[in-house]
Amino acid sequence: MTIAKDKVGLIEYTLTNEAGETLDASNGNPLAYLHGHHNLIPGLEKELEGKKVGDKFTTTIAAADAYGERHPELTQTVSKDMFQGVEELEVGMRFQAQSEQGTHSVEITAIDGDQITVDGNHPLAGMPLTFDVEVVGVRDATEEELDHGHAHGEGGHQH
Repeated sequence: MTIAKDKVGLIEYTLTNEAGETLDASNGNPLAYLHGHHNLIPGLEKELEGKKVGDKFTTTIAAADAYGERHPELTQTVSKDMFQGVEELEVGMRFQAQSEQGTHSVEITAIDGDQITVDGNHPLAGMPLTFDVEVVGVRDATEEELDHGHAHGEGGHQH
């Protein structure tokens, strides 16, 4: 059986950046995902199409096919007053921010007195990402997984 739309793929992976630093890894806990349902970054899902159990490969995914390019307009400086109820602010802290487009995750990237710089870009935006992948399982998705749009069970979403 090969990975295709509506199949659940189970992968072992190591994710590295351009400097070769490990950013994430499955470490013996395979990731289960529902193929064709946007559960993975587009470039990696494309690379997995047609693979079968035992296939191993290394691929570098361009930023545009990973978490997108960085958008400078998603970085802004706001007043410390925007963080009511938070006593100690530090660079690297993440918060949920509300805008006209909905809720977004932002990270504090700089603090200058009462001026706080936040960045709404994904932390991996603008970066090419390298994946070392081994396909360790492929199976048909259940009706429930298809209805929910993601894999369940080992390596997948737990309800």
